Amino acid sequence: MDTIRLQAIATVHNRITAPVDTGWGKVQSSIVLMPEWEGGFDGLGQFSHVLILTYLHQVAAREQLVPVRRHPRNRPDMPLLGVFSQRARVRPNPIGVTACEIVGVDAKELIVRGLDAIDGTPVLDVKPYVPVFDRIESPVVPPWVDELLADYR
Repeated sequence: MDTIRLQAIATVHNRITAPVDTGWGKVQSSIVLMPEWEGGFDGLGQFSHVLILTYLHQVAAREQLVPVRRHPRNRPDMPLLGVFSQRARVRPNPIGVTACEIVGVDAKELIVRGLDAIDGTPVLDVKPYVPVFDRIESPVVPPWVDELLADYR
């Protein structure tokens, strides 16, 4: 596999210091741009939501062997699924993506609600949520997803 080099553009700041599986919906996070990117948020306040791409640095630091198949959250009552059928944080490339509500924005800081990233997480990119690109009408997910995520928000 080719090596790909990415650079953080910002850092997440919030009160969450360890990975958790639930309760992210009300978490408010500050995304602070690196000095060379200050001004990059100009115009973002016109949008209600953003897509945040993160580097899951604590998972990457552990250099875990990524299972090809596993039960979601290691729950035996869930189906045995391939890694790409899940949103688990242990992945071949520890990249997170979350659609978040914008709470506030200025030239160097973006405040969002619902970002599932811990304090200190590097941000790889921020993209405005644009429904014509990002919304899927009537998506289909298997029943186990609703059961697994009942307590997520």
